[in-house]
Order: sequence, then C-alpha cells, then structure tokens
Amino acid sequence: MTTFIIIWFGQMVSTIGSRMTVFALTVWAWQVTGSATALALVSFFFFAPSILIAPFAGVLVDRLNRKQLIMLGDLVAGLSTVAILVLHQYDVLQIWHLYLIVAVNGPFTQLQMLAYEASISTIVSKRNYTRAISMGFMLDYGSEIIGPALAGMLYPAIGLIGILSIDLISFAIAISTVVFVTIPQPAITEVGRQSRTNILKEVIFGFRYILARKSLLSLLIFVSLFWFVHDMGDSLYSPMILARTNSNTEVLASLFAAAGVGGVTGALLLSTWGGPKRRIQGLVLGMVGAGTSKIVFGLSQTPLIWIPAQFCSSLNFPWIGSSDRAIWLTKVEPDIQGRILATYLAIARLIPAFGRLLAGPLADWVFEPAMMPEGSLAPIFGGLLGTSSGGGMALLYVICALCMVLIGLGGYAFPAVRYVEDIVPDHDASSLSKGSHTNSM
Repeated sequence: MTTFIIIWFGQMVSTIGSRMTVFALTVWAWQVTGSATALALVSFFFFAPSILIAPFAGVLVDRLNRKQLIMLGDLVAGLSTVAILVLHQYDVLQIWHLYLIVAVNGPFTQLQMLAYEASISTIVSKRNYTRAISMGFMLDYGSEIIGPALAGMLYPAIGLIGILSIDLISFAIAISTVVFVTIPQPAITEVGRQSRTNILKEVIFGFRYILARKSLLSLLIFVSLFWFVHDMGDSLYSPMILARTNSNTEVLASLFAAAGVGGVTGALLLSTWGGPKRRIQGLVLGMVGAGTSKIVFGLSQTPLIWIPAQFCSSLNFPWIGSSDRAIWLTKVEPDIQGRILATYLAIARLIPAFGRLLAGPLADWVFEPAMMPEGSLAPIFGGLLGTSSGGGMALLYVICALCMVLIGLGGYAFPAVRYVEDIVPDHDASSLSKGSHTNSM
C-alpha cells in the first residue's frame, strides 16, 4: 500500500485546495446571480463533457501510461485555476466563464480519475480493493472538512485571489508526489489483446462487454437511478442552505465540515473493517441509510438538525461507492478496466447529469413559487417546510431523498442485482482454475 498512500496523500492536498476554490466560487456565484439554476449549470457543464469523452478516455487509460495521465489531470486543473485567477484579477469574471472553464477541465478530471482507479488493481492486492477505494472516499470527505473551513476562515482576509493561489500550490504538491513513485502498467490478457483494434471499436467494446453480462448491466442501471435522484437533490443543497440562512457562509461551511466528518468516519470504519463479505449488502444498505438521513435534513429548518443529519448521510457514501466499485474491480480484467470503468461512468453519470439539469429550473420556476405564501403547494406542505425562500427547494430535496430510499430497497427485489457477485465470476477465477488444473496434472 506504500505507493498508493503516497499518491493518495498528494491527491488529498490537491483536493483540499480544490474544495477551497469550489466553496469560494459557490458563494461568489450565489451572490452574483441568486439563482439555483446558475449553480446547477456549473455542475452540469462540468459533468456533461466528461460523460461524452468518458468512453474515449477509457481507451486512452488502457493504451497510455497511467502515471502520466494522473499528472496531466492535475496540470490542467491547475491551469483552470490560473484562468479564473486572471479573470478575477482584472475584474471581468462572469458566471459564463465558469461554465466554459469547468467544461474544459471536466474531461481531464475524468481522464485522471479513470487512470487513478484503474491503477488500484495494479498497485494493491485484491483483498485491499475495498480499503483503497474507501481511502479515496476519506480523501474526498476529509477535504470537505478542511477545505470549506479554511476557505470560510481565510476568504474575508485574502479574498478569492488568495484562495486560488493556495489551490495552485496544492496542485504542485500533487504532481510532485506522483513523479517519484512507480505505477505499473497491467499485463495484457487475452481479452485485452483481442479487444485492441481501432479506437471506435474499443469504445464500443466497453458497451458490448457490459451488455453481455446482464447482471453487471442491471447493477449499472440500479446505481444510475440512485445517482439520478441523488444528484438532483445535491445540486439544490448549497442554494437551499444559502436561501434559508440569508446567505450565511458560516452555516454552509459547517455543513460541509459535518459532511466531511461523516464521510471520513464511514471511510475509516470501512478501511479498518474491510467491508462486508457480500459487497452488495454495503451498497444497498448505504443507499437506504443515505436517503433516510437526507429526508430528515430536508424536513428540518435549523442547523441543530442539519449538522447531525448531514453527518449521518455522508457516513453512508463511502459504503455505497466502495462496495459498488470493488465489485467492478473484482469482476473486470485489469488491462481493460479503463474502458469498462469509462463506459460505466459514462452511463452512471449521463442519467444523473439530466437530474442536475432539471433541478434548477424545477426549483426556480415550479417548487419555489408553489411554496410561497400564496402558492399552490403552500397549504399542503407549508406547515412542514415553511413558506419562505428555500421552502420549494427543500420540498424537491425531500422528494429526491425518498426516491433514494425506495431505489435502495428495490435492489433486494431484483435477483440480477442482489446476486451479482455470485452470477458474474471474478476476473482471476479462470486463471486460478487453470492453475489448479495444471497442478493436478
């Protein structure tokens, strides 16, 4: 795990810097536009190009040096930060600049993430897959504790320029940690050799591979539906809190910190324990737990409830992501994981991207007006959620959370999902059986 931990540390520093920038830019965008749609579009323009490029990125990950691709992702992210810094320095930064910059940065972030995740199976042993992936969640959630807290504390003193400068230093640290480690390229398997033809056929290969394995396809659809309703609610998270607290950045920062503490706690438990023997159990129960906590969060109107509810919600996400990704890493041959994971991510993010695209207009033009004192939904839900600004977003958020619970419970109803670990053999099962056959001869 030594090589993995070195890379992980560099990415942790980089992600803290990025979280500081995201927090500062979220507050800036809300103050400039006051629109949930504007904030949701930032997420959409980040994810949409990533989805379109994902299958091609998977081909590149399987063909090119994965170490260099990880470094490339950090380099482009750093250049994106430089672009925002220059625009703000000359006082010309506008919301559409963010749309353009994140649209350029998104595909390279996708490429880096694929290279990073596909490298796990060549750096750590199979029994440590869940631990390594859970440490990735520890990275994400740990940065949510430190990043927004630092940004909230430093922003009044150093402004957006100072925050962006710290982000640039963090990217330099991340790149330097990758430079000094070795990331092995996977051995070429027979499946991988046969699939290497031309780029278009290799892109299609990922889809054909999943379609030929109905249980993996069912798992992918199941997870995509969950992330659709999750991302719809998640895109309303910051504007809902800012609307309900009169743009109180301290409350928003404390909620990000609570999310980080919950995520780190869940990841620590998972990395220490290693996860349930049947990973599908961790996936399904995590979905139900996250959705239930978000229902409580959406129904409440005070930080006294928001903070523990956010902690409990985030506690579940390392279990969801680690369990899901460990199944794929265990079932798919290492030298084709780039293409298969890229196809997986293209589908698993395409559906949620539409959720993010729908959330803003639904909140601004349907639910918010309907939850105003004279609105059509105020007599029904006003007593529960309030009729002030943010009430409509809260109602939509609760609906999404309820759907998360129902989808999670639905995983038990479909044998193709519930028994995916039994139906699809591990990628090394055939080699193990060949080895035992040879020994017996």
